[in-house]
Amino acid sequence: MTCPPPPAPISDYGLLGDTRTAALVASDGRLDWLCVPRFDGEPLFGRLVGGPEAGTFRVGPARPAAVVERRYRQHTATLETTWAVGSGRLTLTEGMVAEVSGRLLPATLIVRRLSAEEAAVDAVVEFDPRLGVRHRRPRVHRRRQALVCEWGSLAVSLDSAPKLTIEPGRPTSIMVRPDHPVTLVLAVVHREPLIHVEPAAAWELLLEDENRWRAWTAEIDRSLPFREQVARSLLTLRLLTYSPSQAPVAAPTTSLPEDPGGVRNWDYRYVWPRDASIGVSAFLSVGKPEEAHGFLAWLLYASRLQRPRLPAVFTLHGRHVPAERELPGWPGYLDSVPVRTGNGATGQHQLDGYGWVIDAAWAFAQTGHRLYAETWRAVRGFADLVARCWQEPDAGIWEVRTPSQHVHSKLMGWLALDRALCIADTHPLPERQRRAWQKARDAIAAEVRTYGFDSAARSYVRSYGSQDLDAALLVLPLLNMDGIESPRVHGTIDAIRDRLSAGDPLLYRYPPGRDGIPGGEGAFLPCSFWLVQALARTGRLSEAVELFQTMLDHASPLGLYAEEMDPTTGAHIGNYPQTLTHAALIQAALAIRDAPAIGPET
Repeated sequence: MTCPPPPAPISDYGLLGDTRTAALVASDGRLDWLCVPRFDGEPLFGRLVGGPEAGTFRVGPARPAAVVERRYRQHTATLETTWAVGSGRLTLTEGMVAEVSGRLLPATLIVRRLSAEEAAVDAVVEFDPRLGVRHRRPRVHRRRQALVCEWGSLAVSLDSAPKLTIEPGRPTSIMVRPDHPVTLVLAVVHREPLIHVEPAAAWELLLEDENRWRAWTAEIDRSLPFREQVARSLLTLRLLTYSPSQAPVAAPTTSLPEDPGGVRNWDYRYVWPRDASIGVSAFLSVGKPEEAHGFLAWLLYASRLQRPRLPAVFTLHGRHVPAERELPGWPGYLDSVPVRTGNGATGQHQLDGYGWVIDAAWAFAQTGHRLYAETWRAVRGFADLVARCWQEPDAGIWEVRTPSQHVHSKLMGWLALDRALCIADTHPLPERQRRAWQKARDAIAAEVRTYGFDSAARSYVRSYGSQDLDAALLVLPLLNMDGIESPRVHGTIDAIRDRLSAGDPLLYRYPPGRDGIPGGEGAFLPCSFWLVQALARTGRLSEAVELFQTMLDHASPLGLYAEEMDPTTGAHIGNYPQTLTHAALIQAALAIRDAPAIGPET
């Protein structure tokens, strides 16, 4: 009996997306992850963390073949993979149709086309959908020669041109000849009629989508440094924004391990207001206010029942995230168990989230957009809560299990109040409320400077009374609580770069093993981009550019980033692709663009 091949390295996977869900495809043409009907739905193809029994959809060469080129078509979400097979070449061109509104189309439409050059090529189609936790096989029938698979209210159809006889779970051998491509179309519907789309029509829809993505990308500031990499990250963020609600998902995956073989496996298919706000600021900075407006409208709806409290995490529709649950029998990626759904962070108090959200609202107002009265009322409520509760311990940005007086959380509380006061310059605010915010903001600054700074290390620290550092403190130059020329700011940047180094350009987020969870973890990739941002904001531009260029070399072959990286092997680890990493990349590039002429380089 032949053992199934192991999953590909995380960085080998390409992202296909339609702004409602996303698929991950390895370089051998194996689609190993797709949740339906949304990012946080049940996996239809779950081999990535569920093993062979969880299903896959492979389209590619019949035998192992060398990849000679793999790329996204420029400024689109369409992926091309080309293999050398004997004397010929086989290319898989694939994507998901994002724009389906206003037309009679299924909500999810995946188009995969094989084409050959120079010689005919033997290829294979392996279609094995298995739905959900128990890997349920479908009820199968045929309609208009398309293969239809059903699980109650969910149905998928697979059609092809030329017509192929495909049986779920059985490989189908095909011959692809030059000038005679083979097109496969997978449609997914949930509680809706299953609409048949001819393969030729589906291909045209994909080409139309490419034009829309190119037009969307063309609006990005052409003077941006590293514009191509920024555009790819912006496209990735847009693909991972759930279009029905405008909520950005943290990642499209669950349980890709931070420590391969260990227990640090979490479900990121939800919305963290903090991460989303960082992405919103990135969109605003490149001239795309629509995404910011959509997120603020979603946040207003999502937080309506719990305001002024801001939960740490929401579902895509702004509801409570399911309780954390372990999936029995799921082998995990590289034997990393447990595989989890849901997320336990939902009940945590995280003070820093208020700072990020209000900062995003301020950035929106800065671009000349006035906040709606209800949005401003929500922001005022958030600021009032920060003014009342900033002295309480919290779980912090890293969601530790034991609350503490995290310095980063206090700084973000300061930011929440400072930015709320800035918004109040152009929005109505009672004087009594203004004075309360000012008093609390100044008290936070005084306390942090007294108890959150280690004079011997010449750096702010992770929490009051601790000597540990925290890479999240690299936000200091962005706040202007201490001026960007302050020795405290420069000392903190240098201390973090030195003491949290995982080997240049990588950083640990805090000293490894200091979070109460078994096992280790890799370098946290957003931290490296935060370091670039901090260096650029403090006038150390050549250092920032050099570090940024090195980080670009650590991207996946398709320009994507996971949450973390193994400092020893350079392997991407953690959920993938990670919106926070891509948002941090964009902000780092913007900081390089806007770097002031100050500091050691003047």
